[in-house]
Amino acid sequence: MKCMLIDIITIFPEVCEPYLNSSILGIAQEKGKLEIRLHNLRDYTLDKHRKVDDRPFGGGPGMILTPEPVFRAVEHINQISKPKNKTKAKIILLTPQGKTLNQKLAEKLSKREHLILICGRYEGVDERVRESLVNEEISIGDYILSGGELAALVLTDSLTRLLPGVLGHKDSNVRESFSDNLLEYPQYTRPADFRGMGVPRVLLSGDHKKIEEWRRAQTIKITKKKRPDLLKNTINFKKI
Repeated sequence: MKCMLIDIITIFPEVCEPYLNSSILGIAQEKGKLEIRLHNLRDYTLDKHRKVDDRPFGGGPGMILTPEPVFRAVEHINQISKPKNKTKAKIILLTPQGKTLNQKLAEKLSKREHLILICGRYEGVDERVRESLVNEEISIGDYILSGGELAALVLTDSLTRLLPGVLGHKDSNVRESFSDNLLEYPQYTRPADFRGMGVPRVLLSGDHKKIEEWRRAQTIKITKKKRPDLLKNTINFKKI
């Protein structure tokens, strides 16, 4: 895969744009590893007032995103993407009802050529969007946000870090938390002594074998203390 394409459908593109053009995401786009396109959902409504929501049938609080602009937005994206991508786009709805995002899911999605992210809003989206348009639903946790924009940014960031050639060091992803279902070891930098707090001697020894052993031991220790649930799904659990 030469360049990953991510289309984000939202009613607040101005909220997403600054972050998507900063830091790792900005670098990935400059390197040609990633292309991000923002789509204002209001551009696809047939309503003269650019309205994209309406009251739910059966009554109830809040408003629901109507299906028409969402379908039109996805159809437009698919149409303009045909010359670029041979594979069909995976359409993802960001919603609290979705599968919880984790590193394993991020790694799986990072191998896709084209993703379309639909940011939910208000009380949700018309169920027909879920039933007839969406391939997968993703959540970033068991809590409620005002919309799917933050979730879309989290997902995009997590995927971008996994694209080959984006991070500066080839081992950056391998050594991070959750890369092998364990939390990352403690990190230290200069100075070696700060207000009487020192750095573990092994890290200053220059003995790479001992440093690796120390880091592995710390990784296991921290995971056992903070996230023991992760050890159940670890391949090397019996050795731990």
